[in-house]
Amino acid sequence: MPRQLSWIAQRALLVAALLLGLSPIAPTQATAAAPAVVARPASRGAEVVAVKQVAERLTDLTVRSQALGGRTVNVRLLTPDGWNPADRRQHWPTFWLLHGCCGDYTSWSGTDIAQIPSLHKVLVVMPEAGWNGWYSDWWNYGAGGDPAWETFHTVELAHLLEHDWGASSNRVVAGLSMGGQGALLYAARHPGMFRAAAAYSGSAHPLLNDESINRIKGFFAGQGNDPLRVWGDPVAQRRIWEAHDPYYLAHRLKSLPIYLSCGDGTAGPFDPPGKTDALEADFNRQNHALAARMAQVGAKHLTTNFYGPGTHGWAYWQRELHASLPMLLKALQR
Repeated sequence: MPRQLSWIAQRALLVAALLLGLSPIAPTQATAAAPAVVARPASRGAEVVAVKQVAERLTDLTVRSQALGGRTVNVRLLTPDGWNPADRRQHWPTFWLLHGCCGDYTSWSGTDIAQIPSLHKVLVVMPEAGWNGWYSDWWNYGAGGDPAWETFHTVELAHLLEHDWGASSNRVVAGLSMGGQGALLYAARHPGMFRAAAAYSGSAHPLLNDESINRIKGFFAGQGNDPLRVWGDPVAQRRIWEAHDPYYLAHRLKSLPIYLSCGDGTAGPFDPPGKTDALEADFNRQNHALAARMAQVGAKHLTTNFYGPGTHGWAYWQRELHASLPMLLKALQR
């Protein structure tokens, strides 16, 4: 039985026994069965209420978050070799990998990340960010509150992982599409939190033009939501929009290693002939604008791969993950 499952089972049975007022079960018995719920103390507004090992080196945490109104969401961990969160001396370099719009915390599990040798040495964190959460604390017409995805990730979850799950404060971040924007936003809005960031087909400058604004508002409106809840109106709440637009935060990214990649929306090597993709074409223009802006502010560690033909799809994002990993993992070694 994998070491991780044994640890989870032992901790689960011990906590269950204490809650029921029973004697703790011996470690040799603890691996036989594990209850679904593992109680942990609240940590800056969040607590782990369940743990499940879904595959070798893949563990899901169910987290109750105050930033999300007391709701529970899942966080998937791809764990390094030798990971044992019970050993408080272990603190692993951490790679946050963010999903895109219309996806969830399981999205990256459909790629080959578990087979990448260099990721056996880091803790990969794949958090839930909502179908269309946009890695933001929603404005909600000035009321704030649920959902506050940015607070959940950068405050609650970061502290929880470092306190109880073997993560160190040595972090890098990457993401696709909505998650690409999230990676850039978190690196810019939280100086010192991440040592490098990568965005694959990311929404890099949503205020570029009316087409870009209307497109992202369409995503905001997904699942029956009011599109003004997220950042407000792009005119009346312009400052909020700019505060979540990587183009306007370029000066905060200029000292970090940054990787930007995008296709141009025409059929590429992983597409059927003649396919076009207006979303990727829009994001391509946005990424070129951000790259130019970063050059203007004196960025010295910017890598771009604007690879021409290619649409908004997983084959490209998996390829770009591999291409950016040397830069990201090198940053973890500094």
